[in-house]
Amino acid sequence: MGITTDLAHHFVEAVDQAAIASAAWRGKGDKNAADDAAVEAMRRTFDHVPFDGRVAIGEGERDDAPMLYIGEELGSMVGAEGAPKIDIAVDPLECTNNCADDQPNSIAVLAAAPRGTLLHAPDCYMNKLAAGPALAGHVSLEGGAVYNIEQAMHVLDCEAKDVRIVALDRERHHQLFKEISETGAQLELLGDGDVAGAIWAAKDDGPFDMLMGVGAAPEGVISATAIRGIGGVFEGRLVFRSAQEEARAETMVGDDLGRLWQATDLCQSEDAVFAASGVCDGYLPGVKIGADHTTTFNELIDVSAKTVARNERRRPA
Repeated sequence: MGITTDLAHHFVEAVDQAAIASAAWRGKGDKNAADDAAVEAMRRTFDHVPFDGRVAIGEGERDDAPMLYIGEELGSMVGAEGAPKIDIAVDPLECTNNCADDQPNSIAVLAAAPRGTLLHAPDCYMNKLAAGPALAGHVSLEGGAVYNIEQAMHVLDCEAKDVRIVALDRERHHQLFKEISETGAQLELLGDGDVAGAIWAAKDDGPFDMLMGVGAAPEGVISATAIRGIGGVFEGRLVFRSAQEEARAETMVGDDLGRLWQATDLCQSEDAVFAASGVCDGYLPGVKIGADHTTTFNELIDVSAKTVARNERRRPA
């Protein structure tokens, strides 16, 4: 085992605690309160983890809520000699709107890897493609939607109507949706949550063959870490909405802003883990809050071992 995987049970506990805290706000219409609860619960958990941790990717500036900010130090051994130095890419509450409205796919999620091996993704957009192991080496962002659907038809030995695509339901995808529709492929739209969408697409037993479209870049790094462990395809290219956003990105990733990033570029170490815990039913079952017990449902993907483990944890309320 590596230094990151040795700490995996702590990372699972962090996402579980964030899920429990935010679940108390499901359906109450206050996404910021839900996010705040998740952040503080995750912080409290990290305070007791024996590592020298650092937030490589935090919540960013999109949510008006307290953040686990980029560069924040975490753990009980910050600065200690010999302490495991770990970077964390974290979204304490992915799909804040979904939690506020009690809609599917809200999760607490993170990726962890040795210091310096997760891309410091700027808070901008990323054009993404995710797919399962069977399509590795056959599909690419360089090819475009029609090409990739044709490749999937060939590799999976199916007709276009049997190719299943998932994407975020956004106006910016108007042309993408048109191209997909013209091929005859199936298209499923998500209101939020392309981390779940990407992992669903990468799993052999998932409901989709590919994720396409533009979503948040930080979540791209988290998705890429998970998909390294699954063995599927993840590619991303940064997309900027303004000159200011592009300039800020250049300070973080250098001048190669048009680069096509592979999963191994975004997460450069095999000693990495992905952990998620369900808040609302969807990709994972949501937290079940009973009179005497609270039950969480989490998933741990170990990149080095190439294992995916799901676990149900029951605790006294």
